[in-house]
Amino acid sequence: MNKHFENFFKKTALYLVLALIGITMVLPFVWMVSTSLKEEGSVFTVKPEFIPKPAVFKNYATVWNSLPFGRFFGNSLFVAISITIGQVLTSSLAAYSFARLDFPGRDKLFLVYLGTLMIPAHVTMIPMFAFIRNLGWIDTYKALILPAMFTAYGTFMLRQFFLTIPKELEEAALIDGCSHFGIYWHIILPLSMPALATLSTFTFLGTWNDFLWPLVVTISNDKKTLPVGLATLQGQYNTDWTILMAGSVIVILPVLILFILNQRFFVKGITMTGIKG
Repeated sequence: MNKHFENFFKKTALYLVLALIGITMVLPFVWMVSTSLKEEGSVFTVKPEFIPKPAVFKNYATVWNSLPFGRFFGNSLFVAISITIGQVLTSSLAAYSFARLDFPGRDKLFLVYLGTLMIPAHVTMIPMFAFIRNLGWIDTYKALILPAMFTAYGTFMLRQFFLTIPKELEEAALIDGCSHFGIYWHIILPLSMPALATLSTFTFLGTWNDFLWPLVVTISNDKKTLPVGLATLQGQYNTDWTILMAGSVIVILPVLILFILNQRFFVKGITMTGIKG
């Protein structure tokens, strides 16, 4: 009886801790939505209100009309989708080479490849900017997309997942006359949907929220992305937080939709990546 009570107490305590963590994570999002529905003068009140009275929806129309918001949104969507497709393609090809192909110096080259993860992105930003400027790519989609289409992290994650796929499938395909690219395309990729969905989610989220690189390489509003565009709503002496939060709610919607669509693959990919059978 005491053991049963002890287990019940442990589970209850665990659920309470998880609930507290969940509330802590959700609270900023709830406050953001609440602020986006408030009037300008009712944000910083003595008694905070999570449910605005009255709720004002005009802030969403204001933020959409006060900026070329549609252009910023389209730029972010195009850049994020392009980089996601590029990273999944290049990372999966490199991961297949490191996981399945046997060539001299493969493991040493892979370690060097992983070593690039220890170099902060801010260190390479100035040389990359100089390279992009010499190519004449400043304020172009090429500057926003091409440098971000290659990632050592994605290669590592997919390689670890590819190692869990039985080699017997590959050997049977080789006997039937399938090429290495055919094995990669028809066998490895269809069996790796959880890992591919996980990488796609991470890549899209990181690109969608990226602020510094688009700020450095874009000049005109025609090429600016949403994070850079929203930053223009913050003034030096005054900021309309209701408008800014309304824009932030719009920005976060595509990420939520993507996570909901990829959730079952995402959880499975996180669980299985790194397990080598």
